[in-house]
Amino acid sequence: MKQKLFSSDENQFSLSIGDLMAALLMIFILLLVGTMLRLQEEFDEKSLVAEQYEELQNGIYIDLKEEFKNDILNWQMEIESDLSIRFTEPQVKFAPNKSTLKSRYKEILSDFFPRYINILYSEKYKDHIEEIRIEGHTSIEGMRGHTEAEAYFYNMKLSQNRTRTVLEYCLFQLSDKKLYDWTKTNTTANGLSSVKRLNTLNTKSGRKQNRRVEFKVITDAEKQIREMLRLNDEY
Repeated sequence: MKQKLFSSDENQFSLSIGDLMAALLMIFILLLVGTMLRLQEEFDEKSLVAEQYEELQNGIYIDLKEEFKNDILNWQMEIESDLSIRFTEPQVKFAPNKSTLKSRYKEILSDFFPRYINILYSEKYKDHIEEIRIEGHTSIEGMRGHTEAEAYFYNMKLSQNRTRTVLEYCLFQLSDKKLYDWTKTNTTANGLSSVKRLNTLNTKSGRKQNRRVEFKVITDAEKQIREMLRLNDEY
């Protein structure tokens, strides 16, 4: 009889442990499913942002290429898929070591910039434009007798002055006040000296290629991705 009672107690204890393990396993499975669903939702959101970003980039790129297709060769202009536009002929834009616009460059900007802004300000793009960036780039040499460090800061000042001159001139080409205000709010002038060279060779052709002005469009896709990452960190 004692042996039977002992056996019954042991079975009851075993059943309790089994029930507990089953419950813990079920909780683990539910947590795992919840985590997988959340990760899938985050992946879907990021994929949607990436698709929207690519669609936006391609749309602006196609519209810019179409708008300026007859001007590219004449203006020595390059339109890249990352939404960079560069004017590559330095002799057209500024005299050496000067930030005053040459007359030919004024003619180009007077034609280019209003058409450029009209595309970006269109209903399908304007709410997604975070920044229009005008960048000035130089070659590595400075004035004769400059050290490398002195040349860098000299070119930083020169490139900054040139982009400010370009921005000032471009803004005055916009007669519509609403367009002017929007552009002024969203456009920056950035002098980058010689830090982003297209050609690393210290040759005449290489230096010529590095002396340039670029117009860049920054969309809000990066901001949306940063916001998603911030929200993920809070979980």
